[in-house]
Amino acid sequence: MNPEFHSLDSVLFERAVALLDEEWLNHDADLGPVVPTVLARNVGQDWHKAGTFRHHLQGVARTLTLWQQPVHVRMLGLLHSVYGNAYVDLVKFDPASERARLRELIGEEAERLVHLFCTMSRTRFVQAVLQGAMDADGSLLLDGEGQAQRLAPDEVAAFTVLTMADTAEQWYSWQDDIFSRYPDHRNTLAAPVHWAASLWPGPMRPTSRMVTQAAQLGAALRHPAIEGLLPMPPVFEQCRRLLTPRDEAAALSLYWSVIQQDQPLVDADVATAVLEQAVALNPWVGEPQIVLAQLYLTVGEFERAEAAASSGLQMLASWGTSWDKRIGWDAWLAWGRILLQGAQTRSWPARLDKLNNLALRAPGH
Repeated sequence: MNPEFHSLDSVLFERAVALLDEEWLNHDADLGPVVPTVLARNVGQDWHKAGTFRHHLQGVARTLTLWQQPVHVRMLGLLHSVYGNAYVDLVKFDPASERARLRELIGEEAERLVHLFCTMSRTRFVQAVLQGAMDADGSLLLDGEGQAQRLAPDEVAAFTVLTMADTAEQWYSWQDDIFSRYPDHRNTLAAPVHWAASLWPGPMRPTSRMVTQAAQLGAALRHPAIEGLLPMPPVFEQCRRLLTPRDEAAALSLYWSVIQQDQPLVDADVATAVLEQAVALNPWVGEPQIVLAQLYLTVGEFERAEAAASSGLQMLASWGTSWDKRIGWDAWLAWGRILLQGAQTRSWPARLDKLNNLALRAPGH
């Protein structure tokens, strides 16, 4: 099974590179004016999964920006949990007394979506979308948990796109364990018994489950009544392709075996073959392709390295967040650019210490 490499979309890639600037959000004409008010609520001091609450909110907004979502959806991403919800006990704006203030700050449509997203059953929403429960007109009835609520087609579309971005930004192996089989999880495991699963941040493996779910959510955006309501996320070939749970789990295991150096260490041929299989099984995340590109460079396979680096950068630019969360999206993207440069210039360090000298060169140098 040969790996499936993707072409690098130069327009998408340039949008991603622009977001490497740490100040991108402050400079954003629509979201920037909201940032001081959000920061004043101490979001930079709150823990949230693989970082702080600020990191999470900014990361979701970054993905939605790369996906060219309209302002009200990007605003929803930046503030999607600020009223608190069943999963995040972080109430930054009191829904009983501050809705008018937030409405004035971000607009009526965005505030309405933020409030609805924080108060509806998100578990039931994901379950219903994955079950294909949308009606012919694109609306969705959420029942159970003692209430019934019908979401309009535009709300279904916005919450589906947001859920894809939200999950991708925060999910890794620690959440795979504590929210096992989400959205059909059962919160009954005793923490003292399962202390190893609860020990944060865990081994920091990428998720072995949630890329499949993201593909299924993306496919739901192809429902005839909601397709076209929002720009289609540029993942899974514009949400036309799926991924099986078996392939996702196998690809993660193969990738992680290389990262943990469980392969022979004298020559790279076995590790390369293992990574090629991982990419073939799951071509929708960038990091395995980035690591594979470095292995190709190490043995002078420059053409293959260029294909793998370009494809890995395309996936990183498509998601706007890292799958392998041991390091951040910006670092993976920056390293991928170094690898692509090495492949294109047909040069790579032959000595280990020279790896420390690598830098991105300006065109013409």
